[in-house]
Amino acid sequence: MVVEAVTKVEPSPWQDRILVMSEDYNVAMLGGRGPGKSHAIAFLILQHLERYRDKARCLFVRRSFPGALDFVGITRTLLVQAFGPQTTYSQATHIWSIPYGYFEVGMLDDASDFARYQGRSFSLVAVDELTQYPEPSQVDLLWSCLRSSAGIPTRMIVAANPGLAGHAWVNERYNLVEAADWQPFHEPASGREWVRATGTFRDNPFLDPGYQDNLVAATGTDEGLQKAWLTGDWSAVAAGAFFATVLSSENQVDPWPTPEESGWWVNAEREGWELFLSYDHGTSAPAVCHVFVKSPGATGPDGKWYPRGSLIVVEELAFVAPGTLDKGLGLTVPVMASEILVMTKRWGMEAVGAADDAIFSDIGSAAGSIATEFSRQGIRFRRAGKGSRIGGWEVVRQLMSNAGTLDLPGLYISRSCTYFWRSVPYLGRNPRRPDDLDTTAADHAADSVRYGVIDAGWRRPANVPFRLG
Repeated sequence: MVVEAVTKVEPSPWQDRILVMSEDYNVAMLGGRGPGKSHAIAFLILQHLERYRDKARCLFVRRSFPGALDFVGITRTLLVQAFGPQTTYSQATHIWSIPYGYFEVGMLDDASDFARYQGRSFSLVAVDELTQYPEPSQVDLLWSCLRSSAGIPTRMIVAANPGLAGHAWVNERYNLVEAADWQPFHEPASGREWVRATGTFRDNPFLDPGYQDNLVAATGTDEGLQKAWLTGDWSAVAAGAFFATVLSSENQVDPWPTPEESGWWVNAEREGWELFLSYDHGTSAPAVCHVFVKSPGATGPDGKWYPRGSLIVVEELAFVAPGTLDKGLGLTVPVMASEILVMTKRWGMEAVGAADDAIFSDIGSAAGSIATEFSRQGIRFRRAGKGSRIGGWEVVRQLMSNAGTLDLPGLYISRSCTYFWRSVPYLGRNPRRPDDLDTTAADHAADSVRYGVIDAGWRRPANVPFRLG
């Protein structure tokens, strides 16, 4: 086994548990910070090289070259100990010079980066810091490169820390499955069998004793992220996300019946209930449309009291690729409009509402703006007049915070709005602007809701303290 060739760098018990795992399974190294995931990848690559020698072809990627070069430093000592001082790394080609097999360290950020690997063959592919990717499409392309000659198993290895822009999709794909840690499970997106190898800094006997204090200091007041890093509980990140302190079970309501399903709606319009749309456009990215209901201060069909001005998002139409959070369907406006019209007919409402100001631009288009295209299909969008993103989020957060009170208008989201609940609770803060969302994450449902909130009349004028009621 690989450890026999290593005299100075030995795997920890946690890493050794991964090394003895059957190669029939791909490996997702998750959990918290510090168990030694990157070193475990290095050990797995060396193990693969020694087992399959000249037929082994290994690729390691991260989203940036500085991160990838950090891995070069991690592997240098291990490879020199295994293969001798003639082992070198080429800064020009990013390929290790080793006695047998092939080992390349690379970068994968966008489509131009993938072009370096397209059409090539690797028997083992490792992707580190998976949550740096806001969505999985670039990483998933690497499956097309995973092939080998007969008798040589192929394997994908991924490693990720909780938090960052890709937390939601990684968590959904690898954590939220009905399988225990270290036990095989089927992952639908890849169609492959995986094992989730979880660990924390407590599994790493080689760490500095002060590492726990460093993690605490690094997370500051973000208790959710701190818990996730220390304990490996990925669900805790929602407790430290952008909407963590205001989004709770109070905001989640049971699905409302449509007018066809309930006679409650007969007097709803006369009593002052209002229905309207909100829309965030996308083609390569998801497009999201919501049906909003504004309360006049009355009891809804679910028997719940909604103070005057409260907003209830009763239905969602998300044009998002299955199994993803940040990939659109590439549909045309007429196709999306037809589905939106079916939804508005179901609610017996006019197809009118608010949308991102950007869809009203007709620059460079002979056919007019996207808003004009929707208008031709019978859907009339008006500008959300979104103004400051930060100001808009402040209003959304305040309405969320008010949910459940008897005298203040709140924001409520139906459980049927699955894309919202899959993405919004995990959205992080912009590291450079803490009062704004991380725009690299899947914020499309959040943006649609923000447009609807603003269109409903909840705005914060510039230089005026925000106040509801």
